[in-house]
Amino acid sequence: MPKTVLDVLSSVLPFWEKLSSEDRKTLLEHTRLQTYAKGSNVHGRQEKCTGFIIVVSGQLRAYLLSEEGKQITIYRLLSNDLCLMSASCVLKNISFNIVVDAETDTAITLTNPDIFDAVSKRNPEMEVYLREAISARFSEAMWVMEQTLFNKFDKRLANFLFEESALEQSDTIVLTHEQIAAHLGSAREVVSRMLKYFASEGLVKVSRKGITLLDRKRLKYYL
Repeated sequence: MPKTVLDVLSSVLPFWEKLSSEDRKTLLEHTRLQTYAKGSNVHGRQEKCTGFIIVVSGQLRAYLLSEEGKQITIYRLLSNDLCLMSASCVLKNISFNIVVDAETDTAITLTNPDIFDAVSKRNPEMEVYLREAISARFSEAMWVMEQTLFNKFDKRLANFLFEESALEQSDTIVLTHEQIAAHLGSAREVVSRMLKYFASEGLVKVSRKGITLLDRKRLKYYL
């Protein structure tokens, strides 16, 4: 049975039952279900303050985009994940601009940012939850930046392959070298060179079908 807005908000937001009936009604009236096809932009290209997003199904990718077009993935959003950075216009002292795209066909709920902000200011439990959620996302972003700045590329690539394998629940990762480079904020040539080295060591197999992990135990030595 398809989920309703009420189903999503009441099951995902831990403070839902603590809100007044009026505030719950207000959020319901200003939240809509929306679907995006794979590859569609959800936030950050045309719209700078999309709203508060909850993923109902599918998968979103949040990333930084430079003026030159270089990308680096900050985090993924899966079912029941909440995206706050897509409503940064109502978050105090936040100037963290991200782009969010649909990596698969995705359904979300989208809540008007001004309404969400107004309700949160009337509810301390909601404000605490939002602060903790924002802090967690910043921690993820800082971890990515530390990996990018201080870790060798072989370690970053090995870690990405393990994470992607877990997401796809498969030993074969169906991504091009260019797509992997975008995730890691690197160049396609660098990705291809490192994958070629991993393949020569018997750690992975690279083919038109994708990248298959052959020896997880030895690949973990690079982590």
